[in-house]
Order: sequence, then structure tokens, then C-alpha cells
Amino acid sequence: MNQKRHQCIWLTWVLMPNHFHGLVRLKAGGSDLSTVIGALKGTSAYKLNKYMNRKGRLWQPSFYDPALLTEDDRITISRYIVANPLRKGLVISIKDYPF
Repeated sequence: MNQKRHQCIWLTWVLMPNHFHGLVRLKAGGSDLSTVIGALKGTSAYKLNKYMNRKGRLWQPSFYDPALLTEDDRITISRYIVANPLRKGLVISIKDYPF
């Protein structure tokens, strides 16, 4: 997903075995959230399907969009995102999760 093209910055993200969590900052004059998420899903689905030699839907059609108003909200959500593999028992330490 091209951050420069869409004028956004991925602040935090984690790829889980069956879903993705991400926190993105949209820049003024850039793409809206639906466009950014659509580009992420479309590009990743195309590449993963090609890699796995398969076709079809990879991502669910919707996404959850909580509006974050303060820096405290961003920090709390970022910590939640990063710790998701730990909470789900995928690793013993966050530093061990590669995605």
C-alpha cells in the first residue's frame, strides 16, 4: 500500500492469522479512509492470491472505523494493536511476533 500516493501514514499495524489491525493517519488532501483500506485490501489480496496460486476473496468486505480524538486514544489503541498476538497466545513476548 503506497503511503505517499494516498497521503497517509500507518502508525501501527499487526497481521494476525485471520485478520488485520491497523491505525492509520490520513493527511489533509489525501485519500479518504475507505480508499486507503480498499487499496490495502486490493493490493494485498492480489499479491497473496498470486503467491498462493489461488483466486477469490481474501478479506471481509467491511472494516471497523473508530474515530480517535486525542493522542492518549492513539497510544491506547496502538498498544492494543501491538499486544494482540500476545493476548491471543501466539507468542510469549511481543518482540517475537514477526507480523
